Amino acid sequence: MGQFRLLCFFFLCLFGYEGLVKGVLGLGCNWGLQSTHPLPPNIVVKLLKDNGFDKVKLFEADPAALKALGRSGIQVMVGIPNDMLASLASSVRNAEAWVQQNVSNYISNYGTDIRLVAVANEPFLQTYKDMFVQTTFPALQNIEAALIKSGLGRQVKVTIPLNADVYQTDSGLPSGGNFRPDISDLMIKIIKFLQDNGGPLTINIYPFLSLQADPNFPKEYAFFNNTASPLVDGSIIYTNVYDANFDTLIAALEKNGFGQMPVIIGEVGWPTDGDPNANVDNARRFNQALLNRIIQGQGSPRRRTPPDVYIFSLIDEDNKSIEPGKFERHWGIFNYDGSIKYSLDMGNGRAIVPAKGVKYLARQWCVLSPSAIISDPNLAQGISYACQYADCTSLGYGSSCGNLDAQNNASYAFNMYYQVMNQRKDSCSFSNLSVITTVDPSQPPCHFEIMIDIGKHELAPSSNKSSAARIESLLTALILILTFVICGVH
Repeated sequence: MGQFRLLCFFFLCLFGYEGLVKGVLGLGCNWGLQSTHPLPPNIVVKLLKDNGFDKVKLFEADPAALKALGRSGIQVMVGIPNDMLASLASSVRNAEAWVQQNVSNYISNYGTDIRLVAVANEPFLQTYKDMFVQTTFPALQNIEAALIKSGLGRQVKVTIPLNADVYQTDSGLPSGGNFRPDISDLMIKIIKFLQDNGGPLTINIYPFLSLQADPNFPKEYAFFNNTASPLVDGSIIYTNVYDANFDTLIAALEKNGFGQMPVIIGEVGWPTDGDPNANVDNARRFNQALLNRIIQGQGSPRRRTPPDVYIFSLIDEDNKSIEPGKFERHWGIFNYDGSIKYSLDMGNGRAIVPAKGVKYLARQWCVLSPSAIISDPNLAQGISYACQYADCTSLGYGSSCGNLDAQNNASYAFNMYYQVMNQRKDSCSFSNLSVITTVDPSQPPCHFEIMIDIGKHELAPSSNKSSAARIESLLTALILILTFVICGVH
């Protein structure tokens, strides 16, 4: 009898192993694709799984990413960019075509577990000046109609990721929360539609941006474990801006009759470069405390049920717009190549792990020639040209490379351009002011990059991937059946 129980225990442990590896249930992240040298999608999916992410949000229906996510066990929220809203709003046929190509196709042919379609991305930002106010809701309605017509209405839900500026509080307290007056009627229509169709409301909350935008904002209040003075709202005490912001939304929902509306945090995180407050220490502090909340299933004072949270973001994007700030390219908890920026406990005492199988360009850098003269008029022009096409955001004030001297500053710019151009020989010829070296010029914390060799990465055929996934599923099912048979008999 004892032997059978031991065998039972062995099978259960074996069966439960994958769950242990995955770590926290409901751990999501954003996977951005605006990189000059993106990680191959199969490596990214492995990176997600190795670190316990079981949900991912894409900002667009990228074919390679959606195929790689097929049969991965990861739930997908796929986004529709704002520039597609007018077309989708104008015709339900356009919406049907989009759903067929970007949802039905990947679910049926690749086994991609698409659960949500994110219609637009922060379309009501005040900086957009009402550009998408007329098209967002009709596009949402047409996508929902298209999902229903395709037979996916129950499986795939719609949502709209919104910036936290869609609500406000005149009292300065979360309990005073309500929707912005100029879009209040529209917000209520959208929320009612989402509720009627089983879709959640998605909100993006950025404590970093609260700190970055206001020089008088109390820095400690942006973090979870802090020494800031609390905000007292009646019987509730708020110790951080994340909870206060979230509960301002909850108060707005309650005021308008949507107290039970499910809410997703679509984006939240902390960047590591491009601003004096964007650094590794602050990012680790914020993101580890955020992960701890997710692991512990912690909600907010006003809503104890924890929301699904999508960390922003997985990987740095060196080709992202820096209009909001230079930090925009540095939100990843991993570097551009999937290497680790800083330590994190991903749950169950499991350390964050890097991407595997990444292949790089040759170990060489383009730097300022030792014979170059700093006063050479071509030097400034060369640096400007390099930074026009490559990412020089780490050179800014308070950034990781902000303390370089003039020579190394030029070398950093030259090298970024050289790497972005795949180390082409003619890309290190800045009016004869540069040379190629095999000696790493990095000066911590400033790191001189070597880019991913995109040409060396070849995705495995999808049929092979599918077969492997089927074999894994069959083995899992067999183990479960054996467990029940043995344990049930004895």
